[in-house]
Amino acid sequence: MTQHAHAIARLRALLGADRVLDHALERGLYARDGSVQLGDCGLVALPETTEEVRECMRIAADCGLDVVPRGSGTGLAGAAVPLDGALVIALSRMNRILSIDPEIPCAWVQPGVLNLDITTAVSHLGLHYAPDPSSQQACSIGGNVGTNAGGPHCLAYGVTNAHIIAVETVLYDGSIAMLGGLAPDPAGLDLRGVFVGAEGTTGIATRICVRLMRNPQAVRTMLLDFATVREGGETVSAIIAAGVVPAAIEMMDQGMIQAAEAFTHAGMPTDAAAVVLVEVDGTPAHVAHEGAVVERVARAHGVRTIRTAKDGAERDLLWKARKSAFGAMARIAPNYYLHDCVVPRTKLVEVLEAIAQIGRDHDLVIVNVFHAGDGNLHPLIAFDRRDADQTARVMTAGEEIIKVCVAAGGVLSGEHGIGLEKRDFMGLTYSQVDLDAQACIRTAFDPSGRINPAKVLPLGSRCGELLGGAHADLQEGMWV
Repeated sequence: MTQHAHAIARLRALLGADRVLDHALERGLYARDGSVQLGDCGLVALPETTEEVRECMRIAADCGLDVVPRGSGTGLAGAAVPLDGALVIALSRMNRILSIDPEIPCAWVQPGVLNLDITTAVSHLGLHYAPDPSSQQACSIGGNVGTNAGGPHCLAYGVTNAHIIAVETVLYDGSIAMLGGLAPDPAGLDLRGVFVGAEGTTGIATRICVRLMRNPQAVRTMLLDFATVREGGETVSAIIAAGVVPAAIEMMDQGMIQAAEAFTHAGMPTDAAAVVLVEVDGTPAHVAHEGAVVERVARAHGVRTIRTAKDGAERDLLWKARKSAFGAMARIAPNYYLHDCVVPRTKLVEVLEAIAQIGRDHDLVIVNVFHAGDGNLHPLIAFDRRDADQTARVMTAGEEIIKVCVAAGGVLSGEHGIGLEKRDFMGLTYSQVDLDAQACIRTAFDPSGRINPAKVLPLGSRCGELLGGAHADLQEGMWV
């Protein structure tokens, strides 16, 4: 019996035949995530408990199989793409909210719980889970922890790492560790902080304690529209320079406005070159003051109109337009390549202009929607992957966008992670000493090098040679 057949037999004995997927079609579905990368899935296991994850890891170790943790598969950098016939441990069935403590306040959840479901479950208590990726209706908490996901309201409240109190994780050999804890300052090293954002390379989260926040007393949501992208970008910087840090500042250019409006009918001004969505929250007096500052700054920078949501329904509609932006891209082209670089707010305008020029140079449609307050850009390149020449131009343009952002003082990712997509660009922002240090930390968690190998760190980093193994000739994930 081959190792693969032996693994199937043991996993089916553990989970049952319906929770071990081996058909070619099923494996094909799990060979990719929400990115443009395509991998090679050998087998899929669907555990429902920590103990089942533990046994899956032990079986994988005995059979010499690489393991790739997977949540909802909405990741955009290829972190959940398996390589060389790896075992995918999909956590989508671990979708229970285990307990809620409104006093701390916090909640213990399984990794397959959807982001938005947490807020839905605690809204009657006047609480919410602050990180809100645009994909919050579909993305899982385990995946959010893996990539240290951000979102519109992370400008004021911080990304996922600021809202994770503790993580129960299964390590490479099947042992279980609790990272972090409910104490205000847990003893020892902050291994929880190392785990969050490690993209599944240090273990598999099976229980997660998330921090909950009290709902604000008042909220004001404003839509500002501008005749030029420059005026919109300068307004963003000027708002924060005026001493206001809103809960969210989002920006969309005309191409994205038109696609989103056709999809949601939110009443967005399709003739505007840019819109800026600003939300302030807090006490009624605080909201009134900050709202007035935002309006004053916007008028000083040439705003055409200021639309303030009159009630919760209108607020939800404006946010629907913003959060449906990626899906609305289907109105432009069948596929898109989405980037996730961060640049200083003061460089927003010049980087956006450079991205527009890259689009013209390669005869590509590029639209922009992004977290303007923290400079987290999301240029979307529309294309048809059936067109090989166009796909090649998209790849080239994507690399140029990354280099432009880094040259402006930016970094590779604000929330999507590195995965396969940006692994070979890590040297643009990290020295070899930096990369070696990260590789050593990763090896400390997984000396076997079998958990999500060949992701995040460039191959060949010291302490990371084990991570290469059979993947040493891999340059990047394949395009679909």
